[in-house]
Amino acid sequence: MLFLSGDEAVATAAFDAKVNLGTGYPGTPSTEILEYFEQLGGHAQWAPNEKVALEVGVGVAYAGARAIVTMKHVGLNVAADPLFTAAYTPVEGALVVISADDPGMASSQNEQDNRRYAVAAGVPMLEPADSQEAYDFLLRAIEISERWRIPVLYRLTTRVCHSKTLVKQGQVPVPAPRQGNYVRHVAERVMVPAYARPAHHRLRANLKEIAAWNETSDLNKVIEGSKKLGIITSGISYQHVREAAPDASVLKIGLTHPLPVDLMRKFAASVERCVVVEEGDPYLVEGARAAGIAVEEKLEQYRFGELNVNRMRRILTRDASPEEKPAPGKPPALCPGCGHRVAFQALSNLKAIVSGDIGCYALGVMPPFDAVDTILCMGASFGVGLGLRHSLPPEQAKRVVGVIGDSTFMHSGLTGLAEMIYNPPPTGYVMLVLDNGITAMTGFQEHPGTGRNLDHVKTNKIVIEDVVRAMGVKNVHVLDHTADPKAFEQLLGEAMEKTELTVIIARRTCLLATRFIKEWDKCEVG
Repeated sequence: MLFLSGDEAVATAAFDAKVNLGTGYPGTPSTEILEYFEQLGGHAQWAPNEKVALEVGVGVAYAGARAIVTMKHVGLNVAADPLFTAAYTPVEGALVVISADDPGMASSQNEQDNRRYAVAAGVPMLEPADSQEAYDFLLRAIEISERWRIPVLYRLTTRVCHSKTLVKQGQVPVPAPRQGNYVRHVAERVMVPAYARPAHHRLRANLKEIAAWNETSDLNKVIEGSKKLGIITSGISYQHVREAAPDASVLKIGLTHPLPVDLMRKFAASVERCVVVEEGDPYLVEGARAAGIAVEEKLEQYRFGELNVNRMRRILTRDASPEEKPAPGKPPALCPGCGHRVAFQALSNLKAIVSGDIGCYALGVMPPFDAVDTILCMGASFGVGLGLRHSLPPEQAKRVVGVIGDSTFMHSGLTGLAEMIYNPPPTGYVMLVLDNGITAMTGFQEHPGTGRNLDHVKTNKIVIEDVVRAMGVKNVHVLDHTADPKAFEQLLGEAMEKTELTVIIARRTCLLATRFIKEWDKCEVG
């Protein structure tokens, strides 16, 4: 018996199933999956971004081997391009795409519900409710992927990812190991229109077969209880339901796409009142009602944030009164001594219009700096800043500065840099890269610019300034901005006055990571 978080349980199942490769991009609440998989002895690696990770995973599955691809919910937006077409292309091995959603936005810029992706892309989807199911369902996801030769979306949420429960191995058979062996299937893998059209028909037939199988699958279970109240639910909401309404009848759905519509209909007919309870969007409600099943949904106010036992009780009693606001927590702030503080103080002093990005440096929006004007998504500092430069009056345009971190630069800054060079604004543009030598906000993960791989062993390193110069930017400055803050501010101010493109790389290792990096850099090349 093991005591594991949901992330650790997924990693353990992947290791037990001899998954050949785990790849992804770090992002809370998914990060620990690959880190734990690597600790167990699995082959894990960080990719520059989620799109690349999924493409690598597709290649693994084409080769007849097994892959898990991990990301947080917004990462699936980046990986959506290959996902939608990969659903058309049968895989030989298993391909499990793990999306860790973040209801309540504990560490995210939105709380999108990625269950919609399963429907849109046409892939089966599993949703575990605790660590035991996180372990068991990962094994079942591999089974489903290999049986129907289809990618499987595996949806976790923050509470499942980080909560710990007991896990017993051996309750679900572990699929026999697979070795890579390439078999050529051009018509299945080359998605030109002539091959893609029949592939779409094949996908829909596959989903129809999976839907029929799901009607009697043990991934779904009915808990008999009072016939006065029946509750249809999935994922972590099941745990809250069982505590808030222990006497109710419950239909817990584990394979949530395609939905077991006949099972839902039969269950709803067996109770006097049938309520659907789910975090986020009314996904299950819409699926039930589209099939003509009469169900009751939660009030709109409960669509936002995480659910808990108290909110569950309010949902079941149709309580529409205002909810008690949680006590305000301590606002996030840049660490004392963080090099980003110097950068944002300079930007604030210069009254720059800052197009920001995702990472620690997003905290420059907080007092005392109040120095960030926009934050949209990974890599958007380039594009949004360029749009501002193209459209603002010259006196305002020259104040626009894009700010990005080293990991984010590798993730999606390179294409923004290409746009900056290809379509330069008349006033030029200033891009400030805050290079702290690590992916700091998610817990010191490596990236292609650190020169170390996921297990911190030395590997090839991409040098940001070399790439920037090679792409055609002539004004490139590299400095430790904390060594002489006044000189840094002067350099930044002069760059803002130019009508040329300028990239300033402000390099200062994250103070919290310095000790670890020194240890890692002692490692020999593997």
